[in-house]
Amino acid sequence: MPSLDAIIEVTAADIFQGANLILTDVTFSVGRGEFIYLIGRVGSGKSSLIKTLNAELRLKRGTAWVAGYELRNIKDSRIPFLRRKIGVMFQDFQLLTDRSVNDNLLFVLRAIGWTDKKEIKKRIRSVLEKVGLTHKADQMPHQLSGGEQQRIVIARALLNDPEVILADEPTGNLDPETSEDIMGVLNEISGSGRSVIMATHNYNLLHQFPKRTLKCENGRLKEIPNPSEIDLTTLE
Repeated sequence: MPSLDAIIEVTAADIFQGANLILTDVTFSVGRGEFIYLIGRVGSGKSSLIKTLNAELRLKRGTAWVAGYELRNIKDSRIPFLRRKIGVMFQDFQLLTDRSVNDNLLFVLRAIGWTDKKEIKKRIRSVLEKVGLTHKADQMPHQLSGGEQQRIVIARALLNDPEVILADEPTGNLDPETSEDIMGVLNEISGSGRSVIMATHNYNLLHQFPKRTLKCENGRLKEIPNPSEIDLTTLE
């Protein structure tokens, strides 16, 4: 079992993509409310690690606990319950383009078993308030800016009041000013007690918003000491 203050604890884990070993001997923990950057080149294993934490990729070697669930031996029937404790954000938003913001969120809540119309309406309003977009509920995704779409993605990730947010390049398609706005929202989420793991190529964020930083490199995961003080060109 993980320590009481750790929401994620991974020990000697090997991360596979199919039959291919992507990362080996991965060991790290994430405290409750902690915000961590995950960096590394394209193909270095960032997304594979995030998918393993979400049980999209199965853990074959080592141990990993996420929000009270042990991933190595988790039964398929338990994976939906694990995922209710995790909010996932994507670079390409993955919003349903044929329905409004409200209906995008409604779709998710119904898919995970919400049925009470009053509670559904209350929950949707609550998450939209958190990202400052209650006035956009009836708009279609194409009517929103990139930053607004990413805020809706954050709102969607918060629907189940998750303990962990896994954010895969959430600022990848955004301009610097909008990226800062999204970082502000994610910082607020972390400050509320949720843990955030954010994969990013935007290394300027490491200087602007210093956090604990883990790097995927040469098949290993290592911690970068004092990431806000090092030369960013050494991370390319």
